[in-house]
Formats: sequence, structure tokens, C-alpha cells
Amino acid sequence: MPMTTTAKSSLKRSDDRIIIHFDYDCFYASVFEVENPALKSVPLGVQQKQIIVTCNYEARRRGLRKLQLVSEAKKKCPDMVIVLGEQLDRFRDASKMLYKFLESFTWNNKVEKLGFDEVFLDVTDIVAYNQSLLNPNDLSHAFFNLSRDDPTIGFSFDASRTAGHEYPDLDDTAIEIAAKDQELLIRLRIGSHLAQHLRHRLEEDKGYTSTVGISTSKLLAKLAGNLHKPKAQTTLMPPYESTSNEDQAEQTSTVIAFLDTHDIGKIPGIGFKMSQKIRDHILGRKVDLKDETDSRVVKDSVSVRDVRLFPGMGPELLDEILGGLGAERGIGAKAWALINGIDESEVQTLKRVPTQISIEDSYRGISTLPEVRKELRVLATSLINRMHTDLLESDEDNPGKQRWLAHPKTIRLSTRPQPPRNPDGTRSRSFNRISRSCPLPNFIFGLREGVDALVEKLVVETLIPLFHRLHDGKGWSLNLINICVANMVETASETVKGRGRDISRMFKHQEEVLKEWKVEDKDVPPDWVAEHHRTNDGGRSHALFKAEPSAGNDAIMKGATGSEDVIPMTQDAVDDETLYMNEESDSGKCSICNAIMPAFAMAAHERYHEFENLSE
Repeated sequence: MPMTTTAKSSLKRSDDRIIIHFDYDCFYASVFEVENPALKSVPLGVQQKQIIVTCNYEARRRGLRKLQLVSEAKKKCPDMVIVLGEQLDRFRDASKMLYKFLESFTWNNKVEKLGFDEVFLDVTDIVAYNQSLLNPNDLSHAFFNLSRDDPTIGFSFDASRTAGHEYPDLDDTAIEIAAKDQELLIRLRIGSHLAQHLRHRLEEDKGYTSTVGISTSKLLAKLAGNLHKPKAQTTLMPPYESTSNEDQAEQTSTVIAFLDTHDIGKIPGIGFKMSQKIRDHILGRKVDLKDETDSRVVKDSVSVRDVRLFPGMGPELLDEILGGLGAERGIGAKAWALINGIDESEVQTLKRVPTQISIEDSYRGISTLPEVRKELRVLATSLINRMHTDLLESDEDNPGKQRWLAHPKTIRLSTRPQPPRNPDGTRSRSFNRISRSCPLPNFIFGLREGVDALVEKLVVETLIPLFHRLHDGKGWSLNLINICVANMVETASETVKGRGRDISRMFKHQEEVLKEWKVEDKDVPPDWVAEHHRTNDGGRSHALFKAEPSAGNDAIMKGATGSEDVIPMTQDAVDDETLYMNEESDSGKCSICNAIMPAFAMAAHERYHEFENLSE
């Protein structure tokens, strides 16, 4: 059954953007391969605890897979090389490096990380610019400009063809591209050549291969990239809208045809629990999720097409299926849009600081306080090291020193207790965590003490008391402990990203800007005063000061009186309030001398003119 008229009319896809999704091939194994190129030709597995969390393609070619026990993997492939992946710093550093590399090729800085090994790029602006430079009569000899300012930076490409794979393959299908879709086709092809260029640069310059998808949204770009792995790319081709009229048969959009082949649980944004509820409703029973022969396969698969064409399906029915206590408002409409390929979410730029820093580890079962203390010390050490890595920067005003980018205000301790044993001695699986939080103590921001001293203090004074609030008494057994710092408050900075202005930097900057306007008292010989300054005011004389001339201002002030002298502001002068407010405060203009100044200073300035008139 096709979608209802109401639902159909509410779905509007914006195809103005070009989004590229990068998925680094076997990222965690690749980090070790880049460090030691000899590992590229051998089966390699990355171990955490007793599990192979990931492996390279050579290992997969020999029948190994992710999430196998080390013992099982060794039996299947005795010559497998195993490296320990417990320490995440090397992966985090590699991910940041690759992010910065891709970001350097963008103009709008819309680059978003998804975990360690995925990145979205919004390249709409650079694609539009290069589209405007195309010669429509010679598309096969185009040049891609990577810089607006230097026309020599870039590469040659054939704009009449798509780089990499297409879905569907236009050469093997009878799909006709309507005139209205020609412009989208050109933009997608330009984007595909940029994606190919970046993909090759990642491999040549950094040693990492990637799989790439190109489309007009994050949803479609991510799914398109999954079609050809590894070391390949796929562009989702037009038409993106279904067409139907009396003269020709209905032509289904490639978006709908593409999504219909996916299981509902494979759609980004529709999580495990949501897809499970949808399957239950479509099949009219509780589904059997796992195939007995392969734990990675969903036995009772329900496709997007099954959901989309289900009688009465639409936002309202999905609200009934997915709604309930704690459900997101409008969840039905959101899920319906995703099922129909609508995703208007923006590619987000990387935040100056993370929203939180979280460290955790899992265990077979911890049931004594000494074990807890030991693990808390290990986790707290990693946490503080992460805080120093992610939240500290070099202090430009104090070479050799560092300053905090942000101060997390809260520390949270979470655990996952094991459920009690069943009568047969087994335990049910549980994913439920319990947490307690408190203000993060200020001593954690001290940079004079060593990490070990900070760890011991944090464990004894903060984490152990939190643990006792979570688990009072005995009888508990834990298989996970997590420490997290959150509620980041950015420190004052010179940019609008900070929560305030750095006052010390402001005054240092003010000293530089106002240097030429500074008035200094200088000892001068009496003869110089007598020679250069004769008074003719009936015996009245005034202390005179020399100031640098400025446009619209008399350099010599009349009626100056010692340390409270005031130099009238001019249009060229910069006052400290303007520096502080970054020219956002209200200003006023003196009707007598035309000086511009903050509104709050106007009254005092007018009083100055009154005293000036009295002195004359």
C-alpha cells in the first residue's frame, strides 16, 4: 500500500547539499599497520580483554571476524598476529589527525566526526563554486579548484563521468535523467571526484584507506558507502523523486529503491529497540533476532519496503508503535522521514571542547573493595590524562605554560551490577547502569602536582564516597565501571566560542592598542615651558601636557587638572570598553566636539565641556 496522501505531502527532500561520508577501512587495525607497515601483509587482530574486537582484511579473508574469542581465532588462524588495543590514546590521536587533514580541504569547516573512524563532510560550497566554472561544451576536460584564491591549486577531472561506483549503474540501466535532475547529476559527479581525490590523498599521505559514500544527506551518504567495501566509493544517482504522469510509466526514485533493500535495523537513526518494536508490529509477534548459525544475522528480517507499504503505515502509526514513556516527541514523524530517505540534519563542526569525557572498562565480576580501588585508580589515571590532552592548550601569553580550555563541573561514577544467579547457576544479561554524581573538586585543575598525586586524591576524596553511595554493604558484583566528567564550562577566550572574555588578555591587548594615545608626565626645564607656553589669560596658568595628534582632536587639552585629566575620545581612538564589548555596546556622539564614545561615558564627557567653558 503506498504512503498516505497526508504523509506523502509532508515529506519534502532538500537536494541542495552534497555530503561525503568517509569510513576508514579497518581503522583500529590500520593504526597499528601505519605504525608498523610489515603488519599489512599478515592476519592481524586487535585484542581487548579476551575478545578480538576487530581484525584486518587479511584476517577476514582467512575466515576471522570481529568479536570472536581469542582462543577461537587462534584455532582458526594459528599464525594470526595479535596486538593489544586496551589503550585508546593511539586511536584517538590518529582519528584527530585524519579529521584535521580532511578539514583542511573544506571551505565551510562543516566536518563532523562519528566515533573514531567515520567523518561527514558538507562540500556544498566548493562543489557549487566548481560547477560555476565548468564549460558545458567540454565537461571531459575540467579542472577542480581546491582554492578560491589560487586557481593553480587543484586537479583535472572528467565532469561527464562519475568517479567510482554508481547506484544504480546508469550504464547498465534504462533510467533516464530528467532535465530537472541534470543539475543534481552534475553536482553529484563533481562531489564524487572530490571524494576520490581526498580518498587517494588519505592513502598516499597518511597511509589509511577508506570507503566513501556521496549523496545529498548524511543518511544516504552513509548507506551508499556501504555498497562497495573496502577501498571504494559509491554515489547515489538521480532521480531522487518518483515521477508519474499520463505519458509515461511511474519511475520510482533511486532513493526509495535503494532504501527498500535494507533491513529496518540498518537505517541510521532507527536504533536497536526501535527496529525491534517495528518488526514485532509488522510480523504480529515477537521476533527471533539472531540466526543460530550466525549471531550477526537477523533471522526475522523486516525490510524498509515491508514497513513502508504496511497497511496504514505512516507517522501516526509509528508514533503508536514507538511512543510511550520516555519516548522522543515526534518520534513517529522522524522515523517515517528516515524510512523515506529524508534527513535534513546538518553536518556539525567539531566543538572546541568535548561535551564530556568518559572512561570505562568491563570485567568478569568485581566483588571486593580493594579490587574496586585498584580499578578506580586505573580509570582515574586515564581520565586525568584525557582531560590534559583534550582540555589544555598552550598559553600564548606565558610561553611554556598551559591553560584550561574548559572546566567540567560534574564528575559521575557509574557501575553495571551483575544480576543474581538463576537457579541453574547462570546469569541473565543486563545492560542497566546505576550512577551517582557530585561537583568535580577544583584541585583536579592544578598543574603543579603530578598525575599520580591527583589520582590518589580523586579516588580517596571523591570516587570512593560516590561508590559507597552506589553500593552500601556487600553482595554486589560488577562487570562495568565508568567515570565521566561533564557539564563543561568553557573558559574565557578571545573568540566568541568562550563563555566570557579573558580579562587579563583584554588589558594586555588594550595596552598595545592605546599605546600611541598614552599621556605621560615628563620633567621639563622651566626655560622650555617659558619659551613654548606663554599664558595670556590674565595671570591664570594651567599645567600643559603633550599628546599625539589625532584626526578631529586638539592635541593640547585646556583646563587639565593633574591625574584626572581626560582626553576627549575621537573617531580614531579605541577605548577599553570597545575592546571589551567588541564594538557591540551602545555608543553616543558628542554634539560639541563630535567625539564618539560609549553611552555610559557621555554624561561625564559633557561635564568636562562645562568645566572647560567655566575655565575660559
